[in-house]
Amino acid sequence: MNTPDPYTYLTGVLHNGTTRLDLTFSTPDIGVLTAVTASGRPFLKLTTSEAQVTITTTGSGPVTASDVALAKEIAAAAVRYLGDCVRIHSEQDPGPTLPGLDDLPG
Repeated sequence: MNTPDPYTYLTGVLHNGTTRLDLTFSTPDIGVLTAVTASGRPFLKLTTSEAQVTITTTGSGPVTASDVALAKEIAAAAVRYLGDCVRIHSEQDPGPTLPGLDDLPG
């Protein structure tokens, strides 16, 4: 089985005065950190050697009801992602147990 190399992909689009950045982490080598700053602001950080994304409270200020709702959406999405990864991984063909095993006459 050919395993693709991990990568981080960033695109930027400037259109009619609006900037949009898309960041894709396609690697298992992601650091995940959550903490609370000294001022009481929680944050979630995803980091690779090439990029990082930090999610924190609105305006980097006090926690709002919208911040709580977003945190719940992130948690629910992470649970769905985990479930999909586990299910798809278990359905995949594990391939040969030794390199070249599939090439042996049957």
